[in-house]
Amino acid sequence: MHVLFVCSGNVCRSPIAERLTHAYAHAHDLPHLTAESAGVRALVGFPIEPVAARVIEGLGASADGFRARRLRPEMIKRADLVLAMTEQIRDRSMELLLGTSHCTFTLREARRIATDTGARTVAELAVARREYGEIDDANISDPVGLGEAAFTQVGDRIAAELMPLLDALDLGSGTKREPEPEAEPLPEAGPDPEPPPSPVIHLPLSPRPLIAARAASSILDYPVSWSR
Repeated sequence: MHVLFVCSGNVCRSPIAERLTHAYAHAHDLPHLTAESAGVRALVGFPIEPVAARVIEGLGASADGFRARRLRPEMIKRADLVLAMTEQIRDRSMELLLGTSHCTFTLREARRIATDTGARTVAELAVARREYGEIDDANISDPVGLGEAAFTQVGDRIAAELMPLLDALDLGSGTKREPEPEAEPLPEAGPDPEPPPSPVIHLPLSPRPLIAARAASSILDYPVSWSR
């Protein structure tokens, strides 16, 4: 399973979630669990915010080698699961690539649905959400500009939501694809027979012949000629 975490600047909340997922995959020997992160208003090229980096290290993961990236449609397309830090960012992600609402949640939303309903795959999360509805307090606020205690609180909250979600999900789903069956060779055939000529439909001249001809040809799937 490939997970994409999304926040605003991509220097605090989503990198914390990404690096904790890397650490979880390593600790549980899950090579098919991968993660990346991005921001809808990313500080492109910036490292993780220094206080957030200390929080990541304190939670047992690594903050090394990170650079912030802006959210792109191709990131969403390759993700099996998109986890946003707020409802607004979740909705912005879905707008960026239409047709992805089934795999896009807030982190807290996905965790609550998984643990409350027993959903184990992204598809089951999407189905369960239809009846589960909106959850209260679905957002994880941005601590940038606040003190170190706020960063620590946010890191602890992300870990408290993310770890139970990863424990609940079937993390192999969405990554292993059955090989396509080999197509059986087609028998050799002779030259194609000449198709019979299509009948021509003769209609009286219309005051708007071009429009009428296109309509008639579309409906009848035959050439149409016009006569007086």
